[in-house]
Amino acid sequence: MPVQRYVEIMDTTLRDGEQTSGVSFSPLEKLTIAQLLLTEVKVDRIEIASARVSEGEFAAVKAITKWAKAKGFLNRVEVLTFVDGAVSVEWMQKAGAKVMNLLTKGSLNHLTHQLKKKPEQHFEEVAAVIVLAQKKGLECNVYLEDWSNGMRHSRDYVFQYLDFLQQQPVKRVMLPDTLGVLVPSEVQEYVTAIVQRYPALHFDFHAHNDYDLGTANVLEGVKAGAHGIHLTINGMGERAGNAPLASAIAVLHDFMPEVKTAVAEKSLYHVSKLVETFSGFRIPANKPVVGENVFTQTAGIHADGDKKNKLYFSDLMPERFGRQRKYALGKTSGKANIENNLQQLGIQLSEPDLKKVTQRIIELGDRKEMVTQADLPYIISDILDSSRFDEKVQIQDYVLTHSKNLQPSVTIKISVQGELFEEHAPGDGQYDAFMNALKKVYKRRKQELPLLADYAVRIPPGGKSDALCETIITWSFSGKEFKTRGLDSDQTVSAIKATQKMLNLI
Repeated sequence: MPVQRYVEIMDTTLRDGEQTSGVSFSPLEKLTIAQLLLTEVKVDRIEIASARVSEGEFAAVKAITKWAKAKGFLNRVEVLTFVDGAVSVEWMQKAGAKVMNLLTKGSLNHLTHQLKKKPEQHFEEVAAVIVLAQKKGLECNVYLEDWSNGMRHSRDYVFQYLDFLQQQPVKRVMLPDTLGVLVPSEVQEYVTAIVQRYPALHFDFHAHNDYDLGTANVLEGVKAGAHGIHLTINGMGERAGNAPLASAIAVLHDFMPEVKTAVAEKSLYHVSKLVETFSGFRIPANKPVVGENVFTQTAGIHADGDKKNKLYFSDLMPERFGRQRKYALGKTSGKANIENNLQQLGIQLSEPDLKKVTQRIIELGDRKEMVTQADLPYIISDILDSSRFDEKVQIQDYVLTHSKNLQPSVTIKISVQGELFEEHAPGDGQYDAFMNALKKVYKRRKQELPLLADYAVRIPPGGKSDALCETIITWSFSGKEFKTRGLDSDQTVSAIKATQKMLNLI
């Protein structure tokens, strides 16, 4: 087998990704994400901030560089800096950072109209910063901002600038498609031209996703010889975002066997969900690799094919990313989908009973009602009028209190396998108080409760004050995730109903 070409992965979630509208990470969140990226996901480098932005940014960089230095990762932590004399360099030194990514102009249009300078003036100022950085012991990479338009409209300027940079003590030259305007054929043409013309330089390619071509452009950039690529978790970034880390890694690993990366695929989903929580930036359900629905079969014919000879499997297997294949329940489910879900619950039904359950789920789907795996025992019990699925746990009574200037509290009476318990607890809200009381009960039973992983509330558009509220809770237990659903006109009560279903599943 021929030797694989190594491609560096630089994650810029903490710098470019944080430019997502409405997103701001705390210093502790930044430190946590940085640690995961370098130790678990195993990206080669991370870009963590822009110099001189804020005191919070400075605190975050100091915390990350302190940790990175202790772990031997300091040369893999990078900060965006500016052509501002000694200002950014001094900021870097105070923050403890050692690698600067100097933002410079990669198109004549930007240089002329934003800086209002001649190329020679810009080059001289860039050289002064690079020399100063070298004197202070800093490593320097250089961004060519708006490089894509530079190649389209002022290629001579780009080559003039690169002729200059190859004489400078620069480790990497970064080629950003700043406005996300390139198509894959242009990426192939431009990167090839530059890599062939400057074989001694290391080039990174930085894609944006304005035309939804970010991942495709990354693939073409690597094919053309780019030595490194810039990505963000969940494709976060300004406007339509950057090329997404998980998608780009899957594409490179599956379609370019001649290259390799150090990224651990099994860690991608975990870090993706963590960043979703920290940022409040929800992952679309259909987002490749990390979306909720990506490894979920809905059509019954697909589930049937999976059972017979894995007919609908591909190289993009969920286990690669620490995930599991699921089979949705709804009007297109079919018998095979329902059988798969019943097997996971350890339930067997006769053929006639299975047909009845299938028909009920189709009817619920026609009414646009969501059906989860946890709903199956209740549907079966209702249809078959059977006591075989009697609830082992019943929340018999509860009192919810919520008063101005007083902490909410809950008193519950609950029957667990015939044993009656009563507990009272305060909380940050009514449902939090309910869960605190429930934890007291299960602590007495020396039984562990699942971890609440996600909590979503859905109210019909245009719903009135008495409209039904649907609460869908995702639980994590024994290394697996499952969902339960509650429906009531009161949001807290719908959450309690969803929780009771969970208690009868564990």
